[in-house]
Amino acid sequence: MPIVVRLDVELARRKMSVGEFAERVGLTPANVAVLKNGRAKAVRFSTLEAMCRVLGCQPGDLLEWVEDDTTEEDR
Repeated sequence: MPIVVRLDVELARRKMSVGEFAERVGLTPANVAVLKNGRAKAVRFSTLEAMCRVLGCQPGDLLEWVEDDTTEEDR
């Protein structure tokens, strides 16, 4: 997937546990794990806003676009 969630990096920089982050944002630890592991299909803006507020960061600190290695012929 060309959008990478860098939540694990931001949590590590702040030495914040998944449990603490989940509680402060209002998510379940399981949903945080889905985000961290790149299995999320979408993120609500309200959730992204809460994540940025808790971490004191910008959306671009949490989301990164990377070039997709597959070509049109591979799809």
